[in-house]
Amino acid sequence: MSHAVLYQAAAFCLSYPDDEFRARLPLLRQAAPQLREFLDFADDSDPTDLAAHYVKVFDFKNRHSLYLSWWRDGDTRRRGMTLVGFKQVYREHGLEFSDEELPDFLPAVLEFSARVDTRLLLEFRPGLELLRLALTDHGTPYAGVLQAVCATLPGPSPKDKAAAMAMAKCGPPVETVGLEPFTLVGEPS
Repeated sequence: MSHAVLYQAAAFCLSYPDDEFRARLPLLRQAAPQLREFLDFADDSDPTDLAAHYVKVFDFKNRHSLYLSWWRDGDTRRRGMTLVGFKQVYREHGLEFSDEELPDFLPAVLEFSARVDTRLLLEFRPGLELLRLALTDHGTPYAGVLQAVCATLPGPSPKDKAAAMAMAKCGPPVETVGLEPFTLVGEPS
């Protein structure tokens, strides 16, 4: 089976589960059997419960961030340049990114990978692996989607968080510029 089909199916699975997603479930099940566990979960879930689960998993914790640059750059100024880099890669292939989401949003990167190439998935693989492990630890069926995507990438996936952190070299950085404590000059110590 083509990885492109899996990447496109995974992009749908990792997007907000709206009515369009529910309508695509039979096609997704047929196109990407390796996502069966997640698709069964989605199909068996009440639409409101599935949406609430998505929000709980992805919208309240950076540890489950679907924004790939966060895993490397954290919430730093450097992240802005990384986002510009994503847009540049899209433009090189004649694609313009809408402003509805940031260009590093994993479903968008998966769609790009399905249509063009996997360079962004490969470059940001350490973040993908950390996300996969975080979702696995959280116990959500969304982990199976990341597992299927990571399994298509060359080389073995790290087995645990320590191996993934070594692959990533460190976790997302934190920027503290301008956050030093304020002290008055001449104030007694």
